[in-house]
Amino acid sequence: MRLYAVVAAGGFRRYATYRTATAAGVFTNTVFGFIMAYTYVALWDERPQLGGYDMPQALTYVWLGQALLMTCAMMGGGFEDELIERIRTGDVAVDLYRPVNLQLWWLAGDLGRAAFHLLGRGIVPMLLGSLAFDLALPASPGVWLAFLVSVALGVVVSFAIRYLVALSAFWLLDGAGVSQMTALAGMFFSGMLLPLTLFPGVLGDVARVLPWSSLLQVPADVLLGKSTGWGLVEAYAFQGGWALTLLLVGRLVQSVATRRVVVQGG
Repeated sequence: MRLYAVVAAGGFRRYATYRTATAAGVFTNTVFGFIMAYTYVALWDERPQLGGYDMPQALTYVWLGQALLMTCAMMGGGFEDELIERIRTGDVAVDLYRPVNLQLWWLAGDLGRAAFHLLGRGIVPMLLGSLAFDLALPASPGVWLAFLVSVALGVVVSFAIRYLVALSAFWLLDGAGVSQMTALAGMFFSGMLLPLTLFPGVLGDVARVLPWSSLLQVPADVLLGKSTGWGLVEAYAFQGGWALTLLLVGRLVQSVATRRVVVQGG
C-alpha cells in the first residue's frame, strides 16, 4: 500500500506543477459558474422548488458542479489518454510484467490528480460563488465529511469508467471515439447540465441509476441534506456498488487483454 500512496502523491505533485493551466482552469470554472448560476436564477424565478431544490440549493448545485467537474473528470481527461497511447504503441506490455497491479497503479495516480483538482480548481470558484450568491452551504462538519466520502467514491467510479474506456484500445487501437462518447455521457448523466431530478419519466429513472450520477448528483444531494440517515447509507451503497462492479469488470477485461498480449508476444 505504501507504493500506491507514493504513486498518489506523485500524481498530486504532477498536476501541481501546471500552475498556469490551473489558474486558467479556475478562471474558466468561475466564468461558466456565473453563466450557469444566472441561468438557474432565471429558471428558478419562474419555477420555484424545481426538482425539489429551492433557489440557494440550486445555486449551490451549480457551484458544486464547477468544483467537481475536473475532480471527478466528468468530461474525461487524466490518465486514460496516456494509457491508451501506451496500449497503442505496445509499451503497456512492460507495465503488465511489472510486479504491481496495473489497475491499482493507475487508480492511485488518479486519486492524486483528483485531490489536486478538488483543492486547486474546486475551492476558489466555490468561494467566489458563495460571495456572489446566497448558497445553501451546511454548517455541520459532519455533513462536509459525508460529502467528501461521497466525492471520493465518485472519483473511484469515474476512474473505473475511464479505465474501461482506456482498455478498449486493446481492440480498437484508437480509443478517441469511445473517450468522446463517454465524455458526452458523463456531462449529461452526471447532472452537470441540469440536476437529474429534473429529467422526466423513464429518462430520469434511468439517468439516476447509471454510474455517472455518482459523480455529481449523489455528492450534491449529500451536501444539500437530501441524503441523510438511511438515505446516506443508500447513497454510499449505490456509489460503492458501481465502483466495485466497474472495477471488477475492469480487472476481468485487463486479464483478457493480458492473455492477448502474452499470446501475441509469444
